Amino acid sequence: MNNNLQMVYTYHNETKHSQQRYARSLGYMDWATQPDPYRIYLDTKTTKLPLSFDNNTLEYSQIFQKPKDKSLCAPLCIEAISQFFQFSLGLAAIKEYETQSWALRCNASSGNLQPSEAYILSNDIQGLVDGLHHYSPKNHELEQLSSAKELPIPKNTFLVSLSSIVWREAWKYGERSWRYTQLDCGHALKALEVSASILGWKIEVLNVKDSQLEKFLGLDQKHRYIKEERELADMLILVSFDDSNIDTKNINLDEIQSKLQEEYEGKANQLSLSWHKWDILEKIEDSTLSEDLEIKAFTNTKYEENPHRQPSFTAKDVVLKRRSAQVMDKDDCTITKKEFETIIGSIKSHDSSVHLVMFIHSVEELDAGLYILVRNKEHKEQLQSLLKEEFLWETVDTNSGELYKLEEGNFKFLAKAISCDQDIASHGAFSLGMLCEFMNPLEKHGPSKYKQLYWECGAIGQQLYLETTSLQLSATGIGCFLDDILHGTIGLKTNHFQSLYHFTIGRGLVDSRLTTKDPYTKR
Repeated sequence: MNNNLQMVYTYHNETKHSQQRYARSLGYMDWATQPDPYRIYLDTKTTKLPLSFDNNTLEYSQIFQKPKDKSLCAPLCIEAISQFFQFSLGLAAIKEYETQSWALRCNASSGNLQPSEAYILSNDIQGLVDGLHHYSPKNHELEQLSSAKELPIPKNTFLVSLSSIVWREAWKYGERSWRYTQLDCGHALKALEVSASILGWKIEVLNVKDSQLEKFLGLDQKHRYIKEERELADMLILVSFDDSNIDTKNINLDEIQSKLQEEYEGKANQLSLSWHKWDILEKIEDSTLSEDLEIKAFTNTKYEENPHRQPSFTAKDVVLKRRSAQVMDKDDCTITKKEFETIIGSIKSHDSSVHLVMFIHSVEELDAGLYILVRNKEHKEQLQSLLKEEFLWETVDTNSGELYKLEEGNFKFLAKAISCDQDIASHGAFSLGMLCEFMNPLEKHGPSKYKQLYWECGAIGQQLYLETTSLQLSATGIGCFLDDILHGTIGLKTNHFQSLYHFTIGRGLVDSRLTTKDPYTKR
């Protein structure tokens, strides 16, 4: 086993929460070092993006329908680019309590700490200068890092890149923060995909080396950054019209790089006054970098058609109203089977690495108990051999994938205990753990696959958020869970599968002490 892969296993085991100890962190909130949630590049030319609140969008269920009317595809212009970012990574609302205020964004983030950053390479977009720009959600604007001419990318396309600053999560969560940072990247990816779909566009994650992407974003220009606030490139995304048929193998990042400035404009702002060092975080960051194109490739899972969706709200309203519930209403937690089927049908897949272990508490027509949604038929036999022999594996008719009842009973207490004793896991209609094929993908594809598994889980989480919002229900992603207690509950004793993300769904209670305001001042 190579050293990088060994580091992945070491990090994963070291950062598990257990009944004996939680993963290492400060154990308190050091408010003096709280990082700025906004990356700003100082001394750059900025382009104010026109706000899109008044734009008409399709009804939510329509954006997933195929084929689309080509006339509904938005042209590549600054107004469409603005909407693309505003309804994916932009601010969704401002919350206020007494003298305090904070922003919520369309893409979910652990602790609302927002480690993800986005960049766009524009080419022939009406109203926007060709070149590389950083998206600044604070003021909904683009900061120009490099101009360019005659960029060698396909017509009617543009490139977007996601990167991450782990320090933003490490400030609060310590050594487990790398996990949350990768989940947030997956949330951001799905947010971009959904926003593109609203415009009639599609996205595709491209196959590039990490060192190429770092250079492309200018992250290797160390004098422009604070070394303690390391920013790492995650993925490069091609955005195009939904009916486009583009051979992405012809996109050469080195050729594109040659059209950009040798040294970029702007210096990154300092996010914190001081920092806490976690050696294991830099080690896992370095270990999961990849220079092999064959194992770098990441394909975000395409979900199958959801037969249960019904017309609801406009797509933009669903995106802007998405929230993480802080408290679930235990006295009004029951949802209908139709609502349950719509939710799990929104992530229906037969080729995913991620399966859902579900604690169903209160869903009409379904017995309370322990269930599993198998999202890859090829894994079913292996899962049956690895999990408890006494499980029922009783097929449940939902038309939303391979759902099986494993054991009947009340699992509320256990669901709460597994989720770090959080009531939200037991006060909703159901909660779940995302059980990922683990050892085999890592051995086959290498250490970089580790973060990609988290990306997939985060993308599933973002979709679950949107689907529950469309039904006027609530959801919350849970990063604090006792990993091996969940594994013990289902009888898993090996590393063939591991739980990487938990979720709970029900009816959230609104905190009446908080005031909600629209983001951005009108301009």
